[in-house]
Amino acid sequence: MRQPFEPVVQAHGATVLRVCRAVLGIGADAEDAWSETFLSALRAWPDLDADANVEAWLVRIAQRKAIDVVRGRARRAVLTDELPESALPPAERDLDLWRAVAALPERQRLAVAYHYLGGLPHAETARLIGGTPDAVRRASADGIRSLRTRLSHTEGATP
Repeated sequence: MRQPFEPVVQAHGATVLRVCRAVLGIGADAEDAWSETFLSALRAWPDLDADANVEAWLVRIAQRKAIDVVRGRARRAVLTDELPESALPPAERDLDLWRAVAALPERQRLAVAYHYLGGLPHAETARLIGGTPDAVRRASADGIRSLRTRLSHTEGATP
């Protein structure tokens, strides 16, 4: 018999949210993708193989939901230049980090999101975004280097 779904949400919710935020940025879109991820996962939960890697499965669903949101953004008009206020505003340092992640080139951003924030190995990340594990390893390393450089300049330190 399959374990209840609630412990899965508790165990992997933060990872899925980090992946959604890395792809979509902080805000309602990431939170919506997170919710949609777990709604889809709940529907498929009874049929999931018992030996499946649940975290990788959830990250894959989150990636697909995030892509759906990105495609949806392209189809709708943006009505304002300002982001709506969040109910729980993040710390300024976290905001700087997420802005820096969002500013990365797409391939680097996805490689960083799936490997470092999602905890997936480079081989699995390569399957998600395309390419070889070596290319993904390079993209994620370049992304981390860019983040370190940008954040060290933000804090006033020397890179």
